[in-house]
Amino acid sequence: MTCVDLFQARSEIELDSSTEHWSLKDLLELDLSSNSLTGNLSEQTEDLKVATYINLSRNAFTGTIPDAYGSMNNLMIFSLASNELQGSIPHSLGKMISLVSLDLSDNLLSGEIPTALENLQFLTYFNVSFNKLSAEISPFRNFSYSLFASNEGLCSARDSPYVDRCKKKKKKKKKSERRIIVVVIASVTFVALLITFFSVLTWTTRRRRRRATEQPSSHDIKDMERFSYQELKQATNDFSNEKLLGSGSFASVYLANFDNGNHFAVKVFNLGREHASRSFERECYMLSKLRHRNLTKVISACSNHDFKALLLEYMQSGSLEDWLYRDGSFLDVVQRIDVMIDVASALEYLHHGYVKPVIHCDLKPSNVLLDKDMVGHITDFGITKLLGEENSVVHTHTLATLGYMAPEYGNEGVVSSACDVYSYGILLMETFTRRKPTDDMFGGELSLRSWIDAMLPDSVNQVVDSALLREEEEHFTEKMRCVSSIVLGHDSISQG
Repeated sequence: MTCVDLFQARSEIELDSSTEHWSLKDLLELDLSSNSLTGNLSEQTEDLKVATYINLSRNAFTGTIPDAYGSMNNLMIFSLASNELQGSIPHSLGKMISLVSLDLSDNLLSGEIPTALENLQFLTYFNVSFNKLSAEISPFRNFSYSLFASNEGLCSARDSPYVDRCKKKKKKKKKSERRIIVVVIASVTFVALLITFFSVLTWTTRRRRRRATEQPSSHDIKDMERFSYQELKQATNDFSNEKLLGSGSFASVYLANFDNGNHFAVKVFNLGREHASRSFERECYMLSKLRHRNLTKVISACSNHDFKALLLEYMQSGSLEDWLYRDGSFLDVVQRIDVMIDVASALEYLHHGYVKPVIHCDLKPSNVLLDKDMVGHITDFGITKLLGEENSVVHTHTLATLGYMAPEYGNEGVVSSACDVYSYGILLMETFTRRKPTDDMFGGELSLRSWIDAMLPDSVNQVVDSALLREEEEHFTEKMRCVSSIVLGHDSISQG
């Protein structure tokens, strides 16, 4: 099967209630995201009760969310985002006691948000943006109001750029009720007044106690995730060179080994550099808002007057740049395709999956990290830009890395989603040619892009990384055809 055949097969998958995907016993993780799956969601969940991760986002599922899903008590991550689901959110989802992340965004869901979801004490991410939900969301005030955006019927008790403020319609009713209460109290006996007083006092006391015991555990979790400067210093051997993973314009990254066996990456910002503090604040904000399997995750932050650092998910396999240029490292054709698909998936989320378009602005091999399973993650959001609803471009004085910048970015400081697409095209060419855009062979009118254009389509084998394809290896013709289709298609990508 050629590369094109693989993509076609992936886009033609259909799923309905009779499929065997729902009868895979002891399945822990199910990820069918970003396909073209159609039909109603299956109600056969008996064999998925041990599952901890289910991702059915970015498909074309219709119908309603089955009540049966509430029986999956072990499920921690559940996403139905970007489908065409209708109806209300089932109250049974409040029985998914292990749920940490629930994403129902970008559907056609209506009605009120079930109050049963307030009882999910481990729920730290709840996204229902871009639906048709209604009612007040004050019970969910511990979540960012951006996760409720674009629901015309939702309102909040406090001002928010994402949700309208609830109209105070009950004031007149309260006044009339007070008058009635005054008349009633005046007509009742002193004994009845005492009974009412003590009843109200008892009810209020019980309610306060109940609220105190039902405070969401997410606060406790956040407290556990905080790290002091001394802890970071000890975990990195006083930020020694032997723990150094890499360094950039504004920061250095160290491996932190904690006594409990956890390993994280600590990004320490060089506050002596101009704009370093601004880069820290921007990256803190963006990483706390963005959530995608192909973006690095922020664990915690440590900040004081003279020290600022981020604690990030540790990527055991290093960066894409390491695998392309480090001696003894090698990625085969399939691995390089997989990484580029991961990067494209992350960009698609940044540009279209968040409330507002997010422009990374500095896409390059060193900013693509690989985890232990060789899954690609975009990192370094220090110069990221957030586009507003009223504009599709912004201007900046902070420039990205030479060789990866779109011409309008480098010449005029104009930033748009097309800039990331251009950088992705350069990254794609570099990944399969193993040639940096800043290589000494390029200069004047000759660039990585023009060099490839001059060699194609007759000399693909002279453009592609010499170690990537060998005529004696198995399926050489199919792999060459696949790589050729990628390299030949670079021009439309790099043009955005």
